Amino acid sequence: MAIILGDNQYGKAENRVVRIYRDTPRHEIKDVNVGTTLRGDFAAAYTVGDQATVLPTDTQKQTAYAFAKEKGIETIERYGLELAYHFVDNHEPVHGARIEIEEYAWQRVSINGTEHDHTWVRSGQEVRTAEITVEGTGAQQQTWVIGGLKDLTILKSTGSEFHGFPTDRYTVLQPTSDRVMATSLVAKWRFCTTDIDWDSVYVGVKALMVEQFATLQSLALQQTLYAMGAAVLEAYDTIAEIRLSAPNKHHFVYDLSPFGLDNPNEVFNADDRPYGLIQATVTRDDAPDAGPAWTMHRGWLG
Repeated sequence: MAIILGDNQYGKAENRVVRIYRDTPRHEIKDVNVGTTLRGDFAAAYTVGDQATVLPTDTQKQTAYAFAKEKGIETIERYGLELAYHFVDNHEPVHGARIEIEEYAWQRVSINGTEHDHTWVRSGQEVRTAEITVEGTGAQQQTWVIGGLKDLTILKSTGSEFHGFPTDRYTVLQPTSDRVMATSLVAKWRFCTTDIDWDSVYVGVKALMVEQFATLQSLALQQTLYAMGAAVLEAYDTIAEIRLSAPNKHHFVYDLSPFGLDNPNEVFNADDRPYGLIQATVTRDDAPDAGPAWTMHRGWLG
């Protein structure tokens, strides 16, 4: 029997990079959390401790900060692509690089109705995300980009049903044709190309998903997720697939009968756990191969 080294990778996680643009009296801000991961010929580092091919994780960190100045952070997708290409193209032992980025939004403060030039408050209904993977060099180089968001908390007070499900002797849930539906959505969409207006597509995808959530008379959260994904793919032929994960943030009608009070779906107990977790992938039947696009560096052992 031989013992061998399997899949491996290494990098620098949680680089908190804030870039302030001071070119004019009206400053701009970009606030991101960057993770870098490298894959390649690093077996000797694991088996015998030889670091000859290992680009230090500290160097990866320094590169992330330096690129925030040299390349800027116009969009997190473009910033991630610049980093990934740099590591693969300039360090021979590196066969592949993956960059994962979260962006935190800031809203400019208004003073007496006038926007302040250099003061913000944290804002945003969600965290924007990007995941960039680059493998190979030259004519063999391949690139995959995943856009996305997380923590988009959304609720509607009606327009949601759940009934017709199977029951057994352990079933206590009652069917309903009128319930609160709420979730904290995670969505990630894989692009077919890098020739993208990143900001415009992000805004459009989010708007489509929110519209479907709001307007669909939903018979199940599963149905809502599929409708969200289908709407995105119908609107954007540059997106190959979208993956959605939605914890069902349950709101149960509270029993006020002990107090002689009627409760016609007006007072609820927001129960944070346990919760149903609904997940789906919606894809084109001719979607290009995903390759390593979904191979995440966080949760590697999961």
